[in-house]
Amino acid sequence: MKIVLPKKRKFNTNAIVIYTISGITCIIAIIIVGLSIYYGSDELDRLITMGGSTLTQADVNYETLVANFDTVFQNQLEEYETDLDIKKVNAEQGLVYAYYIKDENKKNCYDVNLHIPYINIDNESIAAYNEEIKKTYEAKAEEILQTENKNIIYTLQYEATIENDILSLIIRADLKESSSAQRLIIQTFNYDLRNNKEITLEEMINLKQLDINDVQDKINEEIDSEYKRVEDLRSLGYEIFKRNPEDEMYKIENTQEFFIKDGNIYIIYAYGNENITSEMDLVIV
Repeated sequence: MKIVLPKKRKFNTNAIVIYTISGITCIIAIIIVGLSIYYGSDELDRLITMGGSTLTQADVNYETLVANFDTVFQNQLEEYETDLDIKKVNAEQGLVYAYYIKDENKKNCYDVNLHIPYINIDNESIAAYNEEIKKTYEAKAEEILQTENKNIIYTLQYEATIENDILSLIIRADLKESSSAQRLIIQTFNYDLRNNKEITLEEMINLKQLDINDVQDKINEEIDSEYKRVEDLRSLGYEIFKRNPEDEMYKIENTQEFFIKDGNIYIIYAYGNENITSEMDLVIV
């Protein structure tokens, strides 16, 4: 009996290429859909953009610092080194410590969680700043603790550093009173311990040997970007604090709130300092 073997099938190379490309495309589509669900479309766009060739490690580090800003506040003075002999007001305490700690909750009345700092240095300028802290934050706490049926939430955290003999303190207070919008207040204090004087942002920029025009350009760029983002949201009906990029407040010589950490200058525009809003802009150089 004659056996006839089947002829070897010829493969269509073009078809194989097409099927392979189609398969890979489907897999990529599935991955993108999955990531979009996991991260959200806005975050996914950011991640995809970060994967571009124009992104540097500095860009990644900057985004990380901005994203982690809320974690800065640990109610402490970070470890530091100095050869200065600093005269304290209270020899038993550190150079910065929480002198007023309150964690109380009264149903339908208030919920407070406060760590109000004190700068433990015997100096007239610092004494004036300590008095301002007391009048601003402790007085508000005592007022809230006397209220009834107002549903007030009041929290306060701080962080302090000493780098290159510059003491930097940042205070963050969140206040929500009844049905009003949440208010974010950020206040900073920067003091040159070696020369016994408060230090301005411009002086700090010079000490870091940064170009002041480059820093101003960075501030302008960030504020313009936030302005456009906010205007887009406002056009969709969202009520968000409106920036004015032309405001003189964004000039370095007029900027009051900044904080030093790990060699970086955190420049802060907290609009809740003057308005009832939690909006703020952050620039790190």
